Amino acid sequence: MNKSESFWDKTASKYDQLEMKDEQSYINIIKRTKTYLKISDIVLDYGCGTGLISNEIAEYVKGIHAIDISSKMIGIAEKKAKERNIANINYSHSTIFDERYKKGSFDVILVFHVLHLLEDEHIVLQRMNELLKPGGLLISATPCVGEKIILRNLLFFAGRVGLVPNIRPFKIRNLVDTIEEGNFSFVETDCLKKSSQEYFIVARKN
Repeated sequence: MNKSESFWDKTASKYDQLEMKDEQSYINIIKRTKTYLKISDIVLDYGCGTGLISNEIAEYVKGIHAIDISSKMIGIAEKKAKERNIANINYSHSTIFDERYKKGSFDVILVFHVLHLLEDEHIVLQRMNELLKPGGLLISATPCVGEKIILRNLLFFAGRVGLVPNIRPFKIRNLVDTIEEGNFSFVETDCLKKSSQEYFIVARKN
């Protein structure tokens, strides 16, 4: 088990409680995401956590493959889906490089609160592009902490001492360039929350 997986396993039982302190952001993300979905869509939710978003959008699509590096997060997500009788989500303790996922498999890939945690975001974005069908959509929400100097420094220190995972201090221009370099064109870019400089971005595979 790597350091990141261990961190998220330890966080899993408290994750929903922590995230729901900012419930309005989730409501906003879910509402915006739904407008891009079709009932025929096959979706990949990369870094699905405890299923906070997958469970809410399941009825709007044909099927969801939801993956996370934390087996404990996946266990919680599966339990919540079962309690709600949601049958079209396949939760899996896996990564985006899992060979079960073939080129051109997905209409939409969701990546919420993940890109800033990656060490190899360029490689991951290339893989997402590969997995999407022609014209497929990448829908993301990412905090650009590089826009906030004090927050960036605090998170850098917290990451160094192991309080939080290492966070890439994106500025919005860096984030846009990174996604564009992954061979995507932009459909929508909007700041969801000024305090954390969290950006909602929808991009289409070129």
